[in-house]
Amino acid sequence: MNYDPRGWAVHKDSKHPFDTPAPAIDNGSARPDPARYTDPTIAREEWEKVFTKTWLMVGPVSDVREPGDWMRYDIGVESFIIVRKADGGLAAHYNVCPHRGSRLVTDDFGSQNSFACPFHSWKFDLDGTNIEVTDRDTFRPEVLCHDTSLSSVKVDEAAGLVFISMSDDVPPLREYLGEILPMLETYEIDQMYVVQHRRSDWAANWKGGVDATYESYHLHAIHPQTMGMLDDRTHIDLYENGMSRQFVPFGQPNSHFPDQEGINPGIALMLKDAGLDPDTFEGSARESRSAIAMAKRERARQLGIDYERFSDAQLTDSTIFGIFPNAQVGCHPEAVFLHRFKPHADDPNQFTYDTTILYRHIDVPGYGAPLWMGLGDEVDLSGETRPDVVHTGLGEPPGMGEVLDQDSDLLPIVQAGARSRGFRGPLWGEQEARLRHFHTHLDRWMEPKEG
Repeated sequence: MNYDPRGWAVHKDSKHPFDTPAPAIDNGSARPDPARYTDPTIAREEWEKVFTKTWLMVGPVSDVREPGDWMRYDIGVESFIIVRKADGGLAAHYNVCPHRGSRLVTDDFGSQNSFACPFHSWKFDLDGTNIEVTDRDTFRPEVLCHDTSLSSVKVDEAAGLVFISMSDDVPPLREYLGEILPMLETYEIDQMYVVQHRRSDWAANWKGGVDATYESYHLHAIHPQTMGMLDDRTHIDLYENGMSRQFVPFGQPNSHFPDQEGINPGIALMLKDAGLDPDTFEGSARESRSAIAMAKRERARQLGIDYERFSDAQLTDSTIFGIFPNAQVGCHPEAVFLHRFKPHADDPNQFTYDTTILYRHIDVPGYGAPLWMGLGDEVDLSGETRPDVVHTGLGEPPGMGEVLDQDSDLLPIVQAGARSRGFRGPLWGEQEARLRHFHTHLDRWMEPKEG
């Protein structure tokens, strides 16, 4: 038996520094209490002990690139405004007027020189400073001696992504991200922009969403259409602060797929996407992955694109980073997939799944986002327009593509089972090492703090 998820033959012979395995971390084999998925008391403790204490990934820098650009970020009971200030720095404020508590903005993003409360027209500068109180002379001075500016939180940016924290004691962002930060930086996400943004409400706990996207063990059962071209034997690395990395190999049959050698339709599509003719390709399915990497490198050279910093695995696979507590980033040189799993304000049996696809446009023939992302001809890849957020409610098909739509159908079924007295807690295998690592760090944050 092979219990080491870093030893499966994904890129075992690679000498590229990006592919270097992380030192092994043993998170044990305990069976956690299933109440973590259903108990309202635990959900409230997660909010107070985890979400209000850590860095939370808000979205891409491209949404707040120019002075006055802002985006709204809602999670749990809170709403925030993240804005680019006139001096080029970022500010983040609770989306709450200090006068009577009204939300200041209700759109998802915008650009303006100041913020005005829709209730009584109090105005605030981009840095949160109050610049106007309507009918100031009708207020006693003793009332306005109280702070009339917006309440702000910590905000920072790294690797083309924006983060906020509600805590004053959070470590610096770069320190928090640790070893995964330089890996993320190789993708130059700051030069990408949003081409698709979908938000969907699911009848499951937010950790069920994390669990589902943190492993490939389920591919053969839920996503059989991927078996010919997407392997479940992945390379997994675990890092400090609950961070993780996983290479999910494309251009390689699933270990459950009966034909490991033939060029099946899925492999043929990937060969074609890389500029290779599947009808004349002489290699086997096992050899297609390296051929795809070579073809992408050659095409990049012909187009004048620098791919030298990338390993072969980065060119072919979905390289996925888990960012504790509730985000995942799927990276490719051409495009990046942001996933955020947002807990419901009151119900542990619901969460909001927020997904954004970022793309780096290069106007040359043959260049494009990975085929599996499903960006159809109707998607504007030019970057000239920022697409609106498409929000679907509980029970509605999320329209996130065949694979994620299949997940949305199954997770409520998993959540229903988690509520059963017959479920005694998850039993995680080594293909699910990222899940155990995530929950181990979650439990550490949930432990009572000394003093």
